[in-house]
Amino acid sequence: MPLLETPPDALSDIYATSLFDVCQKSGGQKAIQETLDELEAILDMAHKDGAFNEFLASRVLPAKSRARSLRSIFEGKISNRTLTFLLVLNEKDRLGHLPGMVRAFHDKAQEAFGRIEVEVRTAGPISSADLGAIRDRLASTLGKDVVAHHRSEPAMIGGLKLRFGDRLVDGSIATRLRRLRDQLGQDGAARIRARMGEIIDARADNGHSGG
Repeated sequence: MPLLETPPDALSDIYATSLFDVCQKSGGQKAIQETLDELEAILDMAHKDGAFNEFLASRVLPAKSRARSLRSIFEGKISNRTLTFLLVLNEKDRLGHLPGMVRAFHDKAQEAFGRIEVEVRTAGPISSADLGAIRDRLASTLGKDVVAHHRSEPAMIGGLKLRFGDRLVDGSIATRLRRLRDQLGQDGAARIRARMGEIIDARADNGHSGG
């Protein structure tokens, strides 16, 4: 069973908050950033190495055996803070939920640093200057330091989409065309209904006149 790639839930938030508090007390922003970098590096390793992924997520491997392996792999290579966190997760049989916890910790770190990460999607590649202009505009609008990541999405046709947190701002041409089509469809149906009403009313009036 691989690591659970799920959004942060209540459990993830509890563990992330505890780790965040430890970091704040032991070294402030420097400790927070160091721990975040280490956790993200560990997740990256798990994504690239199936055996390591299985090692972290397996519920068959005894906790004591895995704890020895964790110490052997990471001792002296990551902070005691991060290693202790991994050992606690191992003891509580929560290592399989590491991705959600790291995501929750990441979000807390960004909030503490006054940063926000934005995914910028366009139909094709854009220059670093254009991405920088988008980032600066967002920073001015949101009042935060924006970290912008670009991704091409050919199906968009044109325009751009912005995703930050759980919000999506869709300014793609494809979406605009769909909205226009839907609006035209609604307006067309309304006109047809109105025309039918006029015809029915007219026939009713003619019938009364004929009587």
